[in-house]
Amino acid sequence: MAKRTKRKNKFRKTLFRLLLICVACIGWYYTKSLKGTLITLGVFLLTFFLIKIWWKTRRVLRLRKAGIKQIDEMSGEEFEEYLGMLFKKRGFKVAYTKSSGDYGADLILQDRESTIAVQAKRYSGTVGVKAVQEVIGALKMYDATEAWVITNSYFTKQAQKLAESNDVYLIDRDELIEIILDSK
Repeated sequence: MAKRTKRKNKFRKTLFRLLLICVACIGWYYTKSLKGTLITLGVFLLTFFLIKIWWKTRRVLRLRKAGIKQIDEMSGEEFEEYLGMLFKKRGFKVAYTKSSGDYGADLILQDRESTIAVQAKRYSGTVGVKAVQEVIGALKMYDATEAWVITNSYFTKQAQKLAESNDVYLIDRDELIEIILDSK
């Protein structure tokens, strides 16, 4: 996840720099002066930052609609059912494991290519290594090709490190909110 975020940020910075160069060239083309080019760049930057502020405000409003507060108040079983419904909307076949003796998976998701063992953790604190260890154990038990841990909270550094070394996909609070919003 960290590599993907770094690549995305690097791409955005490069794209922004190219956009600035294009705007400067357009300003120079139409005004044929340094002053006109600088004014064009200034107007562009002002417009860009106003759009960025609007986008962040819009994101806050979207978060309010996500219903994360209701998720925070759910029981563990309700959270598992909620995730099941959420992934059914996204096109997965969902199977629930029994609540006790589930061998580390709460949900089994299937699509055309893969079977995913999901450990659901509705916590008020951070999720530690134990959740990752449990879902690693579920991989062979359910013949899963992937392992996910989904939480309404965040993961400890140790959990992130263990997940990275075992190819376990971690979905934290922020990514869960994005999934919820994309499903609406």
